Amino acid sequence: MSIRTHRAGFTSNGVPANISVVRSLQNSLARRTAMTAGKRRMLHELEETLLEIENSEPAQLLEEERLRKEIAELRARIDRVPFIDTFDLRYKNFEKRPEPSSQAVMFCLMDVSGSMDQATKDMAKRFYILLYLFLSRTYKNVDVVYIRHHTQAKEVDEQEFFYSQETGGTIVSSALKLMDEVVKERYDPAQWNIYAAQASDGDNWADDSPLCHEILAKHILPVVRYYSYIEITRRAHQTLWREYEHLQSTFDNFAIEHIREPEDIYPVFRSLFHKQATEA
Repeated sequence: MSIRTHRAGFTSNGVPANISVVRSLQNSLARRTAMTAGKRRMLHELEETLLEIENSEPAQLLEEERLRKEIAELRARIDRVPFIDTFDLRYKNFEKRPEPSSQAVMFCLMDVSGSMDQATKDMAKRFYILLYLFLSRTYKNVDVVYIRHHTQAKEVDEQEFFYSQETGGTIVSSALKLMDEVVKERYDPAQWNIYAAQASDGDNWADDSPLCHEILAKHILPVVRYYSYIEITRRAHQTLWREYEHLQSTFDNFAIEHIREPEDIYPVFRSLFHKQATEA
C-alpha cells in the first residue's frame, strides 16, 4: 500500500497557499446578494418615485430633497457591505488515502545442488511460469528476482537459474537471508507487493531447517503478501518440510504443497493461489 494525497472538496480553514479564489468569490457574491437584496429593491423603488416627482407638476422640491437624501443613505449602507469577508474564504482541502500498489516483485528461490536434477528443475520452472502469469494479470509491473542456492546463495539471471548445476550439499537459509537483504535494499513493502515461491527436493542440512523457520517467521513472512513452498520429490519428507508445516499453521500467507509428477503442478498451483486470486 502507498499513501497518496487527494483533493477532498473545500474547507473554511487553511493556509493562504491553498485559497480557492473562485470558490471564495462565489461565496462573496452570494453573501453580498443576500445581505443587500432588500435594500436594492427599496433603492429601485425610491429612484422610480423620485423620477416621477421630478417629471410632475407642480414641483415638489421638499419631497425631492427627502428622497435624494434617503437614496444617498441607502446607497451608503449598500456600499458598507464588505466585498470580501473571512466568512467567504474557502481553501482547497487535501487528504491522504492509502492506495493499493500496482507493482509486484516475485522472488524465485531454488535449490541447485547435486540432488536437483534437470527434470525436477523443469517442474519448478512450470510452477514459476504459472505464478508469473498470475501476477502479470493482477499487477501492472512485475519484477522477478532469481535466487539459486546450494551451500551458498546467489542472485542470478533466468538462464543460470534454471540450467546451472552445482555439486555439494544444501543450506536453504542462505537463500532466505539473501532474499531478506534484497527486499530491504530494493523492495520497500509499502511500495511493492512481495511474493515468493521456493522449490526444493526437500534436502537440507538438518541443523539449518530451524534457522529457515526463524528467518521466515521473523523477517520474511511479516512483509510478503504470499510465500509458497513446493517440494518436488517422491521420497518421505525431511526436516525442512516439518519446520515449514509449523509455519503454515501460524501464518495465513504461507503455504506448502507436495509435487510428485508434472501433472500435479497445475492443481497444486490452483490450490496454493486460489485465495490470492479471490482477494486480488
